[in-house]
Amino acid sequence: MKIKDILAPESMIMSLKATNKEDAIKEMADLEVQTGIVNNEDEFIKSIWEREDESTTGIGDGIAMPHARNKSINKARVLFAKSKQGIDYNSLDGKPVYLFFMITAPAGADNTHLEALAKLSGLLINPDLVSALKLAQTPKEVIALFEQAESKSDAEKQAASQAKSSASNKPLIVGVTACINGIAHTYMAQEALIKAGNKLGADVRIETNGSEGVKDKLTPEEISRAQGVVIASDKKVDMPRFDGKPLISRPVVDGINKPDELVETILDGKANVYHSDSKADDSDSSKKGVWGSIYQNLMNGVSHMLPFVIGGGILMAISFIVENYAGGPKSPAFIFLNNAGNMAFAFMVPILSGYIAESIGDLPALMPGFVGGFMATVYSGSYGGTYVANVITNAKSPAGFLGGLASGFIAGYLVVGLKKLCTKIPKSLEGMKPMLIYPILSLLLIALIMYYIVNPIFSSINFAITNFLNKMGTGNLVVLTMILAAMMSIDMGGPFNKAAYVFASGAFANDPHSTVAAVMMAAVMVGGMIPPFATAIATTFFKNKYTEDERHAGVTNWILGFSFITEGAIPFAAADAGHVIPSCIIGSAVGGALVGLWRIGVPAPHGGLWVSPLANHIVLYFVATIIGSLVAGVILGLWKKPVDK
Repeated sequence: MKIKDILAPESMIMSLKATNKEDAIKEMADLEVQTGIVNNEDEFIKSIWEREDESTTGIGDGIAMPHARNKSINKARVLFAKSKQGIDYNSLDGKPVYLFFMITAPAGADNTHLEALAKLSGLLINPDLVSALKLAQTPKEVIALFEQAESKSDAEKQAASQAKSSASNKPLIVGVTACINGIAHTYMAQEALIKAGNKLGADVRIETNGSEGVKDKLTPEEISRAQGVVIASDKKVDMPRFDGKPLISRPVVDGINKPDELVETILDGKANVYHSDSKADDSDSSKKGVWGSIYQNLMNGVSHMLPFVIGGGILMAISFIVENYAGGPKSPAFIFLNNAGNMAFAFMVPILSGYIAESIGDLPALMPGFVGGFMATVYSGSYGGTYVANVITNAKSPAGFLGGLASGFIAGYLVVGLKKLCTKIPKSLEGMKPMLIYPILSLLLIALIMYYIVNPIFSSINFAITNFLNKMGTGNLVVLTMILAAMMSIDMGGPFNKAAYVFASGAFANDPHSTVAAVMMAAVMVGGMIPPFATAIATTFFKNKYTEDERHAGVTNWILGFSFITEGAIPFAAADAGHVIPSCIIGSAVGGALVGLWRIGVPAPHGGLWVSPLANHIVLYFVATIIGSLVAGVILGLWKKPVDK
């Protein structure tokens, strides 16, 4: 199938009316519906934004490639659109976008359509084609330009194939490209890396892991002969086959934007040698240092844990309302909701521990991580030489959330150690490692460590912290809630924000019935709601201080603030950190202090003001949020200079 078969004059907008990203996506989606390409616009736009939330499809150099593949799409098609003035699309290079390629593929698209989409994506790294497209005035010109570029590309590939035997003396580099959806970026990175190799005097063979599956699969002979490996991927790929090879691993966008750098790193011998057992590759994660690595591993556990905390916590909180106002502790509704919430909570610490361990030691560490987390919450002692399992809320001395954190890191590094110890095992016994050695020894060791070391130590620490929090006076509580709320605004989703949230949710997980834990949850939610509310207030009442696009974004932050989505303020903080962050920290500290002073408790780990009916003081919960937001918004509006200055 040729590229012209997925381009059509009726699917082109030669002059977009939109002036911002949201309107541009809506305008293009409207045309997709009008031309019968899409059958459900809401679902289609939702899937486009889900892809944008993973990472922007504004790839730089004035190009954006929003794309989707699902059942709301009837036909494989590329919608082409141009913007004369350029649109801020949050592109990787921070520059406006002038050319849009909205790529659509049905859930059951055949390989011929997908190959055409892949070919089009690869052509867009040609700067001459991009420049010509920017000057094109009619759909007919656009199609003609792609046909010319396609013919030239096919001829070059045929010539390269014929000359391959005479170029065998060139160094060979192999690699893999892959993105989450596998429609565009995968093939653009492949094309860019191959061209970079040709320019630098190397043969480059790239395996793609896209929407049509693995293509151009690397052979063992090619990998063995290769000087090094380039991985440009946003998802996991088959890595053990590259064991012992110099390897560099980067996001797929680096394969598009920095292909020369990646190829040169291999050719210059600057890539680290990859070892599948020790994970000693050249990925960015290996360069983050000790604390960066700890944070990354912790966040892997926290991200998997949060759905259990939020879902279970909110259902339990609703059950308390039912208990108090709609039937008491024996009502079927209370029993059902409370049990469902408790079931989710029972998995919380094991999930946290398991995925911290998995982040450190890969899949073999998942099982001992789960078991260690399970022991931290439900195994509390021994009786007659056997363990006694208790429900978490009835455990006499659970190590709890802190014990789960410890077990995750311990299990992960136990497996890393076991892998290193097993490196000298004969090849004939390799199959025993994942099936026998790792699971048996890791389980035995984590059980011994948890039972004799971690549980006794952390159960005492956990008990002391819980007892201290429950007996905390108003003065100390105000200081604690003020600090927690302020931390939510320091980096708005970064390490400080996550540390405050994890501390509060950990206390809540240890004892969901604790009034102090509920106050801490209210404090972090108030602190997290204030930044988006503050920017919304400032853009609404100090309009001369903001551009039209900023005022438009500020309107959205009213909803984001209400929903406890702190990240809504990040674009403002990134553009003007010196004014936005201090203002929000002050406002959040004020709101958090009021929460502690008035002992406002919200027995739910998420939801913002939507869960206000669960608060013990509903009105005061709103008042603390409003006062903190006004303080931050007014400070921000007063000291920010007008746009024209």
